[in-house]
Amino acid sequence: MKINFPTVLTLFRVILIPFFVLAFYLFSHEWSGFFSALLFLIAAVTDVLDGYMARRLDQTTRFGAFLDPVADKIMVTIALVLITQYYQAWWISVSAIIIISREIIISALREWMAQIGKRNNVAVSSTGKIKTIAQMTALTWLLWRPCDLVIYAGLIALFIATVLTLLSMCQYLWIAHSDLLDDE
Repeated sequence: MKINFPTVLTLFRVILIPFFVLAFYLFSHEWSGFFSALLFLIAAVTDVLDGYMARRLDQTTRFGAFLDPVADKIMVTIALVLITQYYQAWWISVSAIIIISREIIISALREWMAQIGKRNNVAVSSTGKIKTIAQMTALTWLLWRPCDLVIYAGLIALFIATVLTLLSMCQYLWIAHSDLLDDE
């Protein structure tokens, strides 16, 4: 297995996960939001960079292709659980449930489509990319929470991310529906 710089960035993101959780719980209330949001933002930036660099430098690897979405989904899921616990509001819980459920459904769909040789049919869409940007923005702001304005902006971004989550899931399922409903 060859370790290149994009893969190192992905591994760095995985290593950040326990520190992100510790920052959320161990710092005083005043600083936990800042440090957990900062670590989450660093992870989000490395998510963008590792994929960009792997394609740009032609350094894509099987290990990197496996680890990148895993690291992303773990980080996002943990952030959703943390903000759900912190805010204890049903609308945040519902958004978290929708986003996490969509990630499981689409991961399973991509795995199944790969088994039948049609993985490229459910490649990342532009809606999925915009959803990711809205989601990362929302989670960063809701973790940071320096003032009500940032929290409200985070809630709006989370609502937008949730709508885009449902839309992108429907798009992926629509693309795969003929294969899903084929009995052969």
